[in-house]
Amino acid sequence: MLRITELRLPLNHAEDALRPAVVARLGIADAQLQSFTVFKRSYDARRKTAVVLIYTVDCEVADEAAVRARLGSDPHVRPAPDTRYRFVGQAPDGYYAAAAGTAPPLRPLVIGFGPCGIFAALILAQMGLRPIVLERGKAVRERTQDTWGLWRRRVLDPESNVQFGEGGAGTFSDGKLWSQISDPRHLTRKVLTEFVKAGAPEEILYVAKPHIGTFRLVSMVEKMRADIEALGGEIRFQQRVTDLLIEDGHLRGVTLASGEQLRADHVVLALGHSARDTFEMLQRRGVYLEAKPFSIGYRIEHPQGLIDKARFGPNAGHPLLGAADYKLVHHARNGRSVYSFCMCPGGTVVAATSEPGRVVTNGMSQYSRNERNANAGIVVGITPQDYRQDGLTEGPVNPLDGIAFQRYWESRAYELGGRSYEAPGQRLGDFLVGRPSTAWGSVLPSYKPGVHLTDLAQTGNASLPDYAIDAIREALPAFDKQIAGFSLPDAVLTGVETRTSSPLRITRGKDYQSLNVVGLYPAGEGAGYAGGIMSAGVDGIEVAEALGARMLGLAG
Repeated sequence: MLRITELRLPLNHAEDALRPAVVARLGIADAQLQSFTVFKRSYDARRKTAVVLIYTVDCEVADEAAVRARLGSDPHVRPAPDTRYRFVGQAPDGYYAAAAGTAPPLRPLVIGFGPCGIFAALILAQMGLRPIVLERGKAVRERTQDTWGLWRRRVLDPESNVQFGEGGAGTFSDGKLWSQISDPRHLTRKVLTEFVKAGAPEEILYVAKPHIGTFRLVSMVEKMRADIEALGGEIRFQQRVTDLLIEDGHLRGVTLASGEQLRADHVVLALGHSARDTFEMLQRRGVYLEAKPFSIGYRIEHPQGLIDKARFGPNAGHPLLGAADYKLVHHARNGRSVYSFCMCPGGTVVAATSEPGRVVTNGMSQYSRNERNANAGIVVGITPQDYRQDGLTEGPVNPLDGIAFQRYWESRAYELGGRSYEAPGQRLGDFLVGRPSTAWGSVLPSYKPGVHLTDLAQTGNASLPDYAIDAIREALPAFDKQIAGFSLPDAVLTGVETRTSSPLRITRGKDYQSLNVVGLYPAGEGAGYAGGIMSAGVDGIEVAEALGARMLGLAG
């Protein structure tokens, strides 16, 4: 099998143009091309009037050795890598050699059933280890109803919302399935393949920036749950872990809110970044934690058509291009970095709090990405020194200080929004000049349950720290140079975005275990080792492999 990269064709090429392009690129007769598949399709839109599609193609040819010898110096024709998923002990049928009765008597636990927990549980089930999953929230369809309860009726269930429940926070997002993580073992391919098996469209296997959207994610999560259960796994909903049983530095089990104790020597801690009460419990139990940087800011909304035109020019609306996205960065004069985060083309801004009396925003898109607005977080990076609570300038920062900082600004947003779970918002033009907004313009906010007009930067009652507001005010006009119209006066800012990533790290060693609790495997976004569906899924795979290898005697 050969892989051809950088095979460039016009945006509007004929449907049958790819085969002759492959033949011409390899310099072979058509009869020598036995088969080919598209591994990846992206685009180059730097020239808006001449957008080009870029293909990576895997192909089988007659007399491959001769073709390779002739094109040996060509960097864009190489042997195709084997992207199939394998692990030590794996049987030819794709599952593992362990059989029921040969695994250790104590089943592994997985705490949390977001993307990381789902893939950790799936791998453990495929290894024959029959994991038990403990998810504090509800099954995905019940959870969806509760989430809509906040959006439509302003009723918050602290245990069933955007943050907690089957599928994790990623269920109510754009369903982005790309990442910039290093992936020498092609584990992202394993994630995508499992998603396709669960009902995702096959195009996610080859488009450059695949996404799924919330409605499709719901049914996929249910299908993956059924696969885990069919392999002997067990998923228990509304099971909040309130304590760890630790003996001489070894994990021996967990205690649930009901008082029930489950014995286990191996636990995957796949928390989301909002499991604040669990973080507090871990600190009380002496589990090694450390403070880490994260970001805070607002959600910004523009007409999607404006973004499409700025990115694609006359090709805006082309079905192969879809709704345009963007990625922006600005380094402000005060030393802060401002960047776009979790950009959602054709989506909506959603209420994402998990605690009463607080307002948090996030973004979401459906698979169609056909809502009128584009939205993204415009956020500012902060460090532990920014949020430390003890007033010192040196020494380690309490890992829980980031949570206190987030809560402060989320409570402020609740107050500025009118104490009704409405979010505080402002027109961009008013924000830039320090003037309260009194009416919306051509862009209407999408956030539910609603947006309360205010002055986000009001002196003495601002919605973010002064350094963040100053940096964002500087960045917005600068972004206009990259996306024409970005500083549109009628664009909408909605506050606040505080949960861009976990504010702490549950530090682990090279064996994926906690630094000071044997048998505890911190994983995913909440543990500080992932950011998004794809990286969380990959981390879940790697952690499950390490845990499973130890349980099956395949690792020292």
